[in-house]
Amino acid sequence: MPFYHKLGNFPHKRHTVFRQANGELHHEQLFGTIGFDGMSSLLYHLQPPTIVKSINGSVDLNPEIAQEKDMQMRSLEGFKVPPADDYIVSRVPMLVNSDCHIILAAPKKSLRDYFYKNADADEVIFIHEGSGTLRTQMGKIPFSYGDYLVVPRGMIYQIDFDDEKNRLLIIESKRPIYTPKRYRNHFGQLLEHSPFCERDFRPPSELETFDESGEFLVKIKKEGILYNYTYEHHPFNVAGWDGYNYPYAFSIHDFEPITGRVHLPPPIHQTFETDAFVICSFVPRLYDYHPDAIPAPYNHSNIDSDEVLYYVDGDFMSRNNIEKGQITLHPGGIPHGPHPGAYERSIGKKETLELAVMIDTFKPLKMTKQAVEVEFKDYYKSWLH
Repeated sequence: MPFYHKLGNFPHKRHTVFRQANGELHHEQLFGTIGFDGMSSLLYHLQPPTIVKSINGSVDLNPEIAQEKDMQMRSLEGFKVPPADDYIVSRVPMLVNSDCHIILAAPKKSLRDYFYKNADADEVIFIHEGSGTLRTQMGKIPFSYGDYLVVPRGMIYQIDFDDEKNRLLIIESKRPIYTPKRYRNHFGQLLEHSPFCERDFRPPSELETFDESGEFLVKIKKEGILYNYTYEHHPFNVAGWDGYNYPYAFSIHDFEPITGRVHLPPPIHQTFETDAFVICSFVPRLYDYHPDAIPAPYNHSNIDSDEVLYYVDGDFMSRNNIEKGQITLHPGGIPHGPHPGAYERSIGKKETLELAVMIDTFKPLKMTKQAVEVEFKDYYKSWLH
């Protein structure tokens, strides 16, 4: 991203008189990043977005680290993270560093009793199981299995789930989330060799505008602390907006794989980037078509980054005994590669139906205490014959 988008009503010129039907002024809010230098949108509220009635208590959500320094290959049983009714309670951090948190969640109930704002980080919410609607200040976004929901920091939102069976992979990023630079021209347009185009991205499509006063609980996370703010006006009181900074959805099923005669490196799967980590999508694709190609990945050393793979569906060809929701961590500094037999099994194969999300971080990741509770023990020995 980004591309320009707009919803609702707003004046011809910015920062000019724009009255409501009752004669009162709309209240502008610049919703931006990186000071005044990054992406931004201009929102027009029915009432000022600044009227706070009370601040009542806080909760420390900072993850508890199991071990500060570690260079062992790890694997986690993600679907063992227990479901929880409350959306925030359901979010369980697994792997963290100062740039990003990798979180698993299994919320059973819709987020409707309060509103949530992450003032620390952009969020990428991958929908492994479930469907519903993301509801924000800037409109609604329907979602389903395989969708990435990209929610910029500071966005107030709620989520409606269609039922109680939901599994989410959530990546919190202290840096803004972008599409890879190499797939964009100097105007920001996605190029012809990109594995996706602007048609694949789904911005908010329906603006909800509430003209309501009362008490509206907004839970705001800042520096890992969750604060309870009570606002006087409904947070979704935006009559219109335009700009480049807004939530959007992208389906992993719309990622068009890049293939070659011989095995290509992981950057061909890249979907999002920051200056601290990247997110890649492994999707069903044809294998390499050189007559002597070995489709399985070669052994490689992660010298500069930790590699995390989250397994979504299908038969992941380079690993043995992989389950849905499983996470593997291969830390920087030691080589890793296909499991025993996978290299040989791949020869002559024509396609793979695997589906997975990869996160490569440039700083080492730390396991949380919750991650230890769902760890496959002795995963590092799984390359023994």
